Amino acid sequence: MTETVKTARAPLKDAVIWDWSLRVFHWSAVLLIVLLWWSAENGIMDWHRRFGLTMLGLLVFRLYWGVAGTKTARFKSFVKGPKAVRAYLREMKRPYVPAAGHNPLGALSVVALLLVLVLQVGAGLFAVDVDGLESGPLSRFVSFEAGRAAAEFHETSFNILLALIVLHVAAIAFYFAVLKTNLVRAMVTGKRAGAESAGPFPLARFLIGVVIAGAAVALVQL
Repeated sequence: MTETVKTARAPLKDAVIWDWSLRVFHWSAVLLIVLLWWSAENGIMDWHRRFGLTMLGLLVFRLYWGVAGTKTARFKSFVKGPKAVRAYLREMKRPYVPAAGHNPLGALSVVALLLVLVLQVGAGLFAVDVDGLESGPLSRFVSFEAGRAAAEFHETSFNILLALIVLHVAAIAFYFAVLKTNLVRAMVTGKRAGAESAGPFPLARFLIGVVIAGAAVALVQL
């Protein structure tokens, strides 16, 4: 009589796929969007301006980090063409194996959100209210009519941003409910079991990014 010996598989080790600065950017942006909406709805424009400048700094850093940051933060590591997106959709089934970073479909969401945020913050810098009492720090460089157009685009782009956020949350819910993959946990802890690591944290490049972001915020206020 033969005896079958079962050997337990060793648990997969956690690897850091999202560096801490990327996670700080993500959750800070979430909080700032709420605060920007709240301050605008309640007419607290001094704080709306401060929150907007903070968002500007975060976006400048994220764009820089998309070139000089860790592996999974770089745009070239996850921004793919239509062919890659179609191939990903064909393979998206259970058991689902999540990508080390953003998958080709999720990359579209990331790019769209960043693009709309850049456009919205950019418009806010030039925006002027109806009475001309509240205005963005760069509104002095444009006419009143152009400032009003920027303000209207600023409001419209926020509605587009809300729609993208709803789609983003719906996608996260789909991955959790259907594909049994918790994307939020990785963005909180930075880790995913069995994934390829994002690599060592480049502290010097991070500090350069902080300086660039701070300089951008200071420059628009001169």
